[in-house]
Amino acid sequence: MRNIFIEFPNEKPLGRQDVELVERKGIGHPDSICDGLAEAVSCALSNGYMDRYGCIMHHNTDQVELVGGRSDPAWGAGEIITPAYILLSGRATTEVDREMVPVGQIAVEAAKKYMKRTFPPMDVENSVIIDQRIGMGSSDLRGVFGRKGIPKANDTSFGVSFAPFTITETLTYEVEKYMNGRMKKRIKGSGQDIKVMGERHNQDIVLTICNAMISGQIRNINEYQSIIREETKLVEDFVAGLTDDNVKVEINTGDDIRSESVFLTVSGTSAEQGDDGSVGRGNRANGLITPYRPMSMEATAGKNPVNHVGKLYNLLSKEIANDIAKQGAEQVYVRLLSQIGHPIDQPLCADVQIIGDEKIKRKAREITDYWLEHITDMTELCLKGKAQTF
Repeated sequence: MRNIFIEFPNEKPLGRQDVELVERKGIGHPDSICDGLAEAVSCALSNGYMDRYGCIMHHNTDQVELVGGRSDPAWGAGEIITPAYILLSGRATTEVDREMVPVGQIAVEAAKKYMKRTFPPMDVENSVIIDQRIGMGSSDLRGVFGRKGIPKANDTSFGVSFAPFTITETLTYEVEKYMNGRMKKRIKGSGQDIKVMGERHNQDIVLTICNAMISGQIRNINEYQSIIREETKLVEDFVAGLTDDNVKVEINTGDDIRSESVFLTVSGTSAEQGDDGSVGRGNRANGLITPYRPMSMEATAGKNPVNHVGKLYNLLSKEIANDIAKQGAEQVYVRLLSQIGHPIDQPLCADVQIIGDEKIKRKAREITDYWLEHITDMTELCLKGKAQTF
């Protein structure tokens, strides 16, 4: 029997409360760049260990720092003056049976591959400097990692998630995905550093969007204004397909058109203009920053996918909450707590809070138990790069 607790608190769901705030940092935001690099390095190391030794060795690469560079964007042109500096750090198994593992080489190659694949407008070789200082992990955590059977938790930590998204959360999440996806075919001057802040008061929603624009694609201030207007209309039409609520869309509200001081970049990210980044400072594992919801401070990206509960429990709680919500629950919160050295499928506490019909209590317990029993499935998803960590 697992320590699963199902509760039905008497509270008003967030979607029916008066005020709500939610944020998403797009894939080109400096914090998201660090998250993406951390996960790419972890995935590359995991697969590298599998190829060489048939198993994943201990590692955690969730320490990536980005120091913003300097650029000189100009209408129709622009140049990178000082490249952004990216430091890949953390811990990994660097030696196996006296054989040195090329951890640094694997990490840098994975980082460059990720940057080139994710940011086509960016000249990766000249726009960023990628360095690494990944060292050997501590002996006690390597010992916990190597025990047989179900992996043992390498930390006493918790993971948390919720479901379903409110309409404000859905809009905030989907608008960034749309702007960095389908909209790019229409708006060539839109960079990938997009941040969406959603605010709801009763049924009125305001989406404040910051979108780094690409200077080489925009000839002058008039064209810039025209593009912002077109973006606004496209987002409004997209939002209208998701909700009938009153939604106001505002893009780049910090622009000063008269002085032509606008959000203009060479490569489409503020990382080139002194904006720094760190792993875990942005979106949680469900892709959002939600001050009105419970959240874990753990950085999910870059942690090893075998026994680091800071990763696995955040990913697992999301799956549990989503599946319970599909049973008709109006709101579900899931919190999983581990104990270091104990099997990851046996949490000290799995607390599920539901707003909905208490008839689903038994089903909620079954869902929670199922996902804990199959927790190692999350490792496979991480290996294939299919687990959303930010």
